[in-house]
Amino acid sequence: MKNQFDLKINQHFQGLVVRKDLVKMVKGNAIVPSYVLEYLLGQYCATNDEATIEKGIDTVKEILRQHYVHRNEAGLVRSNIKEKGRYKVIDRIQVSLNEKADVYEATFANLGIKKVLVDSTTVKKHPKLLVSGVWCIADVEYEFTEDKNACPWILSSLKPIQLSHFDFDSYVKARQNFSTEEWIDLLMQSIGFNPELFGKRSKLTQLIRLIPFCERNYNLIELGPKGTGKSHIFSEFSPHGILISGGEVTVAKLFVNNSSGKIGLVGYWDVVAFDEFAGQQKRVNKALVDIMKNYMANKSFSRGVETLGAEASMVFVGNTKHNVPYMLKHSDLFEELPDKFHDSAFLDRIHFYIPGWEVDIIRGEMFSNNYGFVVDYLAEILRSMRNYDYSDRYQNHFTLSSDISTRDRDAIHKTFSGLMKILFPDGIANKQEIEDLLRFSIEGRKRVKDQLLRIDSTYAEVHFAYDNSEGISQAVTTLEEEEYPTYYYQKLESKDSEATSKTVEKSELSSIDNQKQITFCILEEKHLVYKENQRGVSFDTLFGPYLRSAKKIVVTDPYIRLFHQARNLMEFIETAIKQKTKEDELDIHLITTLDEFKGESQIEYFESIKKSASVAGIEFSWEFDGTNTIHARHIVTDTNWKISLDRGLDIFQHYEMNDVFSISNRLQEYRNCKAFEVTFLRNK
Repeated sequence: MKNQFDLKINQHFQGLVVRKDLVKMVKGNAIVPSYVLEYLLGQYCATNDEATIEKGIDTVKEILRQHYVHRNEAGLVRSNIKEKGRYKVIDRIQVSLNEKADVYEATFANLGIKKVLVDSTTVKKHPKLLVSGVWCIADVEYEFTEDKNACPWILSSLKPIQLSHFDFDSYVKARQNFSTEEWIDLLMQSIGFNPELFGKRSKLTQLIRLIPFCERNYNLIELGPKGTGKSHIFSEFSPHGILISGGEVTVAKLFVNNSSGKIGLVGYWDVVAFDEFAGQQKRVNKALVDIMKNYMANKSFSRGVETLGAEASMVFVGNTKHNVPYMLKHSDLFEELPDKFHDSAFLDRIHFYIPGWEVDIIRGEMFSNNYGFVVDYLAEILRSMRNYDYSDRYQNHFTLSSDISTRDRDAIHKTFSGLMKILFPDGIANKQEIEDLLRFSIEGRKRVKDQLLRIDSTYAEVHFAYDNSEGISQAVTTLEEEEYPTYYYQKLESKDSEATSKTVEKSELSSIDNQKQITFCILEEKHLVYKENQRGVSFDTLFGPYLRSAKKIVVTDPYIRLFHQARNLMEFIETAIKQKTKEDELDIHLITTLDEFKGESQIEYFESIKKSASVAGIEFSWEFDGTNTIHARHIVTDTNWKISLDRGLDIFQHYEMNDVFSISNRLQEYRNCKAFEVTFLRNK
């Protein structure tokens, strides 16, 4: 059944969106990128009419069945070409210049044929054929010849699989029909994810991966645990990006072959991504690192005495072995990089560090079954926006701190410009939206710079902040800085005792200010703010001390309806149990609202909780507010404490509740939080 959001998407982007679950339905055992499949789906299934979709799926499956070349069936396809004289194939085609014969020759990766002649016009029109190959739909002919040096295969036509045209103005105009939240959700669905399972910060973290496609010479790194989909965007999303597996590449392949004069990958692709970039034991050519440093800083590289420029963005993705506190305590957040890349001059060229440890490991339910852009269409839109610059769009409202260096400022500008292009293609956003993007852009660069301070003592400390139009300064911190202040501010090798003393003082002060890394022993009135994706929060540390000695607790929360919300309530009761002696009894009363559709299940949850809690001396009761008008969410104890929660007990993001072996299932402090605030008040 189509939801209202899907109907709205189809209304304003008719023929340009596709249901994202269709890719899995048609893919079968065809090893092709998503943009190839969605290109075909866009031809036949870009509609919300179910009958047309079903017919389109059958058509696409038939096209793949007949024309996609499986390597194990290559002999059969070659036979079809011979017998029919001409046959259409879908394959990855790479072209090279045969200098001896002065001709261009194509190699079909799956079909297994080589030295197929290609005319110069085709190569000039599609120069990427010369580098690593391009997925194409091609008509191949067979004509036998007795000349042993001649190739019997003839390429009669070739069409790279990518969008032929698009209307950017219509795209911008249609964007105005969506709120910012709706647009972000549409983009999330377009890259294949269900936005309901992601918070706002997590969504922005995913969309940061798109910036290299719309921003020239953007340098991005993402390090984190395995299985979080770090490389997916760069291998499946766009025909304008290339993913280099293994993270190892030569100077000649990446930049230029001095002997032949052939330009490398950066001259042909918008995005060059290095997969599996981490690995301390990897062998790295120092000359490559030096050329990369110059290119990342100056957008140019040398070929002999000649200097060449290129626009390719560089992306580095890799896995980490250790968690964040371990890295901060023993080394730095770049510790997994090969030694020659663990170099301050190289890392200083990075514009944004995506905190991969905040990204959930990909699970089946995280994929979207709703409508999103045909990825090739979105890829072409983003590519066209490389000609725009939105880096100054914050300056009517905010000013970066004068302490921020030119290189830091450039990095912040490029990230901010990229996010504006993705979310606000017309360049217009309100003050709060601009501030959110600016803070996020600053944080990503700050994560890089703070680690450089640990790696190289010659770097000066920077105060990452901005001033609003009233002249009030707003400091920016990273999430791991707030979670692990003790380790974040330490310097592993400090020769300056005064600096060491200053670091310790800063660490201690931060620990006191945050009040999130310590158990609350002193009960006091306070207001705490937690960021999205923050970890280390549990009901025990948050509420525990304030529940001690209570004989009655009243929980008011209108949203204790669904299973995960009832589970939160049960975990709150577990915290209360830990705070009382075994011989004492405790009354816990819940005031909530009855769910209109799942009321029976809701009551079953409460009955189960009542029965279970009684074993531990807890008398649990509940009542449904008949007016359905309660909005406040708070906890009140008979020891005169009131705890106000803007989100009630629902403070944790989605986690794997069905996996009993998941540590986040067992321990709250390992779950990502939603953004929330809590206020502790003493009742007079």
